[in-house]
Amino acid sequence: MILAGRFFLTFKPIAKFLPEVAPPKRRVDLGRKLIWTGLVLIIYLIMSQVPLYGVATLEGGDPFAPIRVIVGGSRGSILELGIGPIVTGGLILQLLAGSGIISYDPSNPEDRALFTTASKFLSLLIALFSAIAYVVGGQYGHLPLFSGLIMILQLFIATLILMLMDELLQKGWGLGSGVSLFILAGVAKAIWWSALNPFPVEGGQAHGAIIAYFQAILAGEDPIASFYIRPSPYQPTMLGLVVTIAMIIFVIYLQGIQVNIPIVSSQFRGYGGIYPVKLLYVSNIPVILASTLFTDLYLVGNIVQSNPALSGTLLADFIGKFNSTTGTPISGLIYYITPPRGVTNVLLDPLRALIYMAILISICIIFSATWLTISGMDPDSVARQLVDSGVMIPGFRRAVSPVSTVLSRYIPAVTILGGLLVGLISVLGDFLGVYGSGTGILLSVGIVYQYYELLQREQAMELYPELSRLLGEK
Repeated sequence: MILAGRFFLTFKPIAKFLPEVAPPKRRVDLGRKLIWTGLVLIIYLIMSQVPLYGVATLEGGDPFAPIRVIVGGSRGSILELGIGPIVTGGLILQLLAGSGIISYDPSNPEDRALFTTASKFLSLLIALFSAIAYVVGGQYGHLPLFSGLIMILQLFIATLILMLMDELLQKGWGLGSGVSLFILAGVAKAIWWSALNPFPVEGGQAHGAIIAYFQAILAGEDPIASFYIRPSPYQPTMLGLVVTIAMIIFVIYLQGIQVNIPIVSSQFRGYGGIYPVKLLYVSNIPVILASTLFTDLYLVGNIVQSNPALSGTLLADFIGKFNSTTGTPISGLIYYITPPRGVTNVLLDPLRALIYMAILISICIIFSATWLTISGMDPDSVARQLVDSGVMIPGFRRAVSPVSTVLSRYIPAVTILGGLLVGLISVLGDFLGVYGSGTGILLSVGIVYQYYELLQREQAMELYPELSRLLGEK
């Protein structure tokens, strides 16, 4: 095992220099958790509207527009980077720990503390690098040295604030995690804006699909054509709204599909239950990893294009280029990992649509299989956890091997099928013009479901305080 036992120790001296949110001394009641969660959400929404100091105009279009909703970023604001650095830093460490490259024992309090420190440090390092790349890449025009440093500082501090708000919720002051809350807020805002934005766009109609549709009918236009066609193929349509609602319902349905494996306690006779293996076994992890990968490729493409020494090289041709006016990818890899949103754009470039579909679904399947192994969700690891917990499957002896054999009938299959499904849903959502993107809808439904389970758990502990002691909460 490479770096075993040494990697996290290198972060021990750094821990005292990193800001930290102190955990509550006693359990916070549900009412206060809701207040803290709401406060964090309000601060996030305000920050997303605070413009970067010193930016007079933004150069050209937005090359990162396709992934803004997923990373919770807002162009031209102090939240330009969104949660991208935080998610990337955490995922890198989880991949390293899960693959055995670095040793990590989650049951060891010191390891957990050092893991958190390493994750924070790596996230801040990525934020610093990303901020420099944005400034050097010319996203805010050609800036003097001092102005560029001010930009970098603003982006870095904003990421630090987001990280602390995420830590505040995870430490027990609020509900869930800040990252999940920010993603949900970004997608909800995108859906609301796509449906009801009253400001006019190309063609004179409002940007919001509902308002624009009634404007078109009042102007004497064909109500059927106006339902799915707008003056610009990038404007939201009523068809997109219907598909968004249908996709939300379908994803909720998929969340409930599972295989129930009967289990019994080997210590207490008569006590049993089920171990559910969900169809979306690895949840939305594949699309999160894919979105993170695409974000990093956009960043690399932006750096390469803005560097005269690299702009004419083979690397630049492979990565691709952005249109300097609209900011949209026009060639190379970044062109094919950007979905053609809306039916019109798909019909205009079907080859690109097919290549994008093949790339995203393949990546989701690969990441599903990879995450299964490195996260400890494979049949052998789950079987070991069940046996160590004093649980067995009726009709089989209490040992890892037979339990793993039963689990192997289902887990590998649902992992691949789940990865294929989340990739396909994400692709179809983009092709049909779903508000907030197909990936955004997938993530949002999963996050809402997690919050539903959290609220149920919190309410149960409010009604039955002894549960808090059983779960180790004071």
